[in-house]
Amino acid sequence: MTTSARSQVALLALCQALAMTTNTVLITTAALIGYALATDKALATLPLAVRQIATMATTVPASLLMQRFGRRSGFLVGTLVGVIGAGIAIYSLAIAHFWLFTIAMGFLGVANSFVGYYRFAAADVADEAWRSQAISWVIAGGIIAAVLGPWLATGSQGWFNSELYIGAMVAVLALQVVTSVLLLGLHIPPVSNHHQALDTRPLGQIMRQPRFLVAALGSTVSYGIMVFVMTTTPLAMAAEQHSFGQTASVIQWHVFGMFAPSLVTGWLIQRLGVLSIIQAGAVMALGCMGLNLAGTSFWHFAIALLLLGIGWNFMYVGSTTLLTETHTPTEKGKVQAAHDFVVFSFVALMTLLSGRVFDRFDWMVLNQISWPLVLATFVAVLWLQQSQIRNRRPRRVG
Repeated sequence: MTTSARSQVALLALCQALAMTTNTVLITTAALIGYALATDKALATLPLAVRQIATMATTVPASLLMQRFGRRSGFLVGTLVGVIGAGIAIYSLAIAHFWLFTIAMGFLGVANSFVGYYRFAAADVADEAWRSQAISWVIAGGIIAAVLGPWLATGSQGWFNSELYIGAMVAVLALQVVTSVLLLGLHIPPVSNHHQALDTRPLGQIMRQPRFLVAALGSTVSYGIMVFVMTTTPLAMAAEQHSFGQTASVIQWHVFGMFAPSLVTGWLIQRLGVLSIIQAGAVMALGCMGLNLAGTSFWHFAIALLLLGIGWNFMYVGSTTLLTETHTPTEKGKVQAAHDFVVFSFVALMTLLSGRVFDRFDWMVLNQISWPLVLATFVAVLWLQQSQIRNRRPRRVG
């Protein structure tokens, strides 16, 4: 990978870090804000669900916009929408308005739909040999979020006296502005019209490939289950009388688990194979659910969420790498859009369900629902792995 490509990947990693810091602040505070503002406490995670729905709904337009005008223009549009959303969130908390806060989270969801393409932008600038490393390094930018996110979530509580969470939304606003400035240095040329006009396969044909199906399943389940469990963790810890500081610490370890492995995930994929890494991630996620079902002490939450983060990293980076093997450069726009639409549709559903499942049932039921989906993904990856081994075997003649 050239020096220029490395600098672009480094810039994308920094933007990813700020975006994940925003996510960490929102994950730590949004469910608690929803619970405080909503009359019906089952709606506590609705603002986060609306954010995910908005992300899902604008995933395809975001991809098409970037394919037409370039990555930088698309990313700048996303941060502008993020600034608007953060401003509305600040005002909604000032007047204690649940539905206005929900709308604000919708704007922040639109901004988040562009963030998902940082990893694909890294793949654009890297050659095939370094693609998994570039994707991994960009996602590793979230390591900064593991420190900065919880620190902002807790430290910002004293910024506006009794208005505990306004400071967190001010921090989100500042993060969007800083990201906008950084993006001015991003230079990734769009695919030329000549190349876009080349013959491409129908989307349905691409999506029927076993590798695409497994990549989409790995991304969807890893992200959906991670959000399903993580979103409700602050509520579950509050119900068990754990302090907000302890909750922020658990989220911090979770975010660290999500991004720190990216320092080596790309290397591991090159050495062990992408399917083995996805399988390892599924095992980690199953370990998380086992610990959550075993107890509700601080250390049960902390270690379980750390495992959940590592499992997400292995499954998501691995699945993203596998996805890049299913399309040509001219097909990437529609394939990436279709993939992320599926992923964030499921994420939105799981975010919406998490609050209702927790309110109507309990933390144990939520985890019991989760593990069969992860196990099914493990089996699907194993099936693809065995299929590839069979296809490589020479056939006997006669």
